[in-house]
Amino acid sequence: MVKKMKKNKIIDQRIFWTEIFVVALFLILAFTLTRTIYFKRSFYEEKLASLTEIIIEGESAPRGRIYDRNYKLLVDNVSVPVIYYQKEEDISAEEEIELAYQIIKKVSLPYEKLTTRNLKEFWLAQNNDIASSRITAEEYEKLKRRELNSSDIENLKIDRITDEDLAVYQEEDKQAAYLYYLMNRGYSYEQKIIKDEGVTDQEYSYFSENSEYLSGFNTKITWEREYLYGDTLRSILGSINSVPKEDKDAYLASGYALNDVVGVSNLEKQYEYLLKGTKATYRKINDHQLEKVSDAIRGNDIVLTIDIELQQAVDKLIDRELIRAKGEANTRYLSKTYAIIQQPQTGEVLSLSGRQLVKEGNSYKGIDISPYALTDPMAPGSVVKGASMLVGYNTGVLQIGEVMTDECIKIKSIPAKCSSHRVGSLNDIIALAESSNVYQFKIAMRVGKGNYRYNEPLIIDPAAFQIYRKTFSDFGLGVKTGIDLPVESLGYIGKSVKPEFLLNYAIGQYDTYTPIQLSQYITTIASDGKRLQPHLLKAVYEPTDGEELGKLAYEIEPIILNTVDTQEIYLDRIQEGFRAVMTIGLGKNVMGKAPDPAGKTGTSESFMDTDNDGKIDTATVSNAFVGYAPFDDPVMSITVTSPDVEDPSTGISFHSYVNRRIARYISNYYFYGEL
Repeated sequence: MVKKMKKNKIIDQRIFWTEIFVVALFLILAFTLTRTIYFKRSFYEEKLASLTEIIIEGESAPRGRIYDRNYKLLVDNVSVPVIYYQKEEDISAEEEIELAYQIIKKVSLPYEKLTTRNLKEFWLAQNNDIASSRITAEEYEKLKRRELNSSDIENLKIDRITDEDLAVYQEEDKQAAYLYYLMNRGYSYEQKIIKDEGVTDQEYSYFSENSEYLSGFNTKITWEREYLYGDTLRSILGSINSVPKEDKDAYLASGYALNDVVGVSNLEKQYEYLLKGTKATYRKINDHQLEKVSDAIRGNDIVLTIDIELQQAVDKLIDRELIRAKGEANTRYLSKTYAIIQQPQTGEVLSLSGRQLVKEGNSYKGIDISPYALTDPMAPGSVVKGASMLVGYNTGVLQIGEVMTDECIKIKSIPAKCSSHRVGSLNDIIALAESSNVYQFKIAMRVGKGNYRYNEPLIIDPAAFQIYRKTFSDFGLGVKTGIDLPVESLGYIGKSVKPEFLLNYAIGQYDTYTPIQLSQYITTIASDGKRLQPHLLKAVYEPTDGEELGKLAYEIEPIILNTVDTQEIYLDRIQEGFRAVMTIGLGKNVMGKAPDPAGKTGTSESFMDTDNDGKIDTATVSNAFVGYAPFDDPVMSITVTSPDVEDPSTGISFHSYVNRRIARYISNYYFYGEL
């Protein structure tokens, strides 16, 4: 019994101390928790506030400015006052109509734009019960069976509104109807622009000062682009507009609002992510009070590779010479020319011009079509013979300095294929200088493993087409150049593998290429086989509050897309051939006074649709030129293409040299400033 009592006493003591420990532990934990809550209270209060506060985007920020390579301002921003309406939650149609009658007294709008449809929708908003009664029981039954939808019912209501229904409306009612239409167009939750042209100071002040009492009406400042050089480079710079409907999901996912202004074409679109500004933000304190969280920040400024004075001069020269050519014989179909100037060692585009003549009364004027230099292909003719010659070297069928006889090639059932003029015996350099077609034909037949006999059928290995296209693609022909604009085409790639088409391919008379592809081709030759990505963006600068440029963010480094797969000695030979073109060959004086030029002329048979029926129906002649200077250390390359220069159907022997003249005058301007 004593032992049992001792044992119980020990147990009671253990329980006591355990209880003491638990209580102590509890007190420590309680103290720690209290201390944590006390010291962390402000942190958690701020955290909770941040989770529950409403952040509202405010005024838009101006876009980044655009400069040329010499820091001449090309595109700036101008502020535009705007009156807008944003529907409040739970506002009824009746309240909006009442609001419209109030507002029309305070703002001038083009009420004459009111349509009958707008007026009927206004009547429907006021008389929905009457309109609903005009829907038959059968039609409501079809709605239940989903044979009709709600939009169908609404349209039926609109259709059944009569002239008598609308006859009660006076001028004031029609004004309210037009404003009601502006308030309800588009998506219900987005801001509706009520007026953004010609907003007076009085109008802006009224809506700004009374926005608290106008149930969704307010003002803001938006920004429009100002183009300081007018139409020069205008199409390449691009346009801005509200978010395109077809792209709205992508923009919304990226944090844009549907009423935001974005770049929708060319450079504005390409560099939207750089040029867009950051909106101001506000914290909602109560229903009528906001606190600014952050200011609006202008987008980054960008500097282009373009020399705007050079661009202006090129545009002017093309217009002048095209108009002059239209006074010459045989130029009925001539209407446009493209000219591109690049820096061969960097890929920078110094000038990108496309000009087309349009009739103005009895005279012509030039308009800008520069973006089509990326999408308007043509058969380039002999300018590609440098690449064709390289196919011969690379495949081993042509030796440096090899002499061939320029003689017409006759394949059975095919008209004789000849050079433009007889040259006799000639080597590879003279073949380029004199633009011998036959020299290239003989190379092509060797590449295609053809056994040529005069006036006999010719069989070639179809794989020869791919051999040619592989080498051509190394120069940028038949592939995308990678230029930093949203749209670029490949040109036409021929499908037939008939032997005569391989011969045509070798002299630039089969596949077609865009002017920018030809520009990349000649810059690749000028840069010793390095195919550089052409680009228009030169540098990016951080935004500032003032007019000056901010801190340099980064500069664009040259990007080598590939190096031509060949030996240096072969490229050297092609370069020497192109130099011979300009000194002793058919391209003499085409680059005017340019120092030690190299280049290649081209003439091609082309075709066009003259009656706009979508079918090619008329044969024409097109011209091209590619070149660079100086030979040893090129600072510029030039590409000039003029489609449909001549109309061979006239039988007139006169040849227009408009393409050559343009190339010569541009070269003289580039090096000596001569117009």
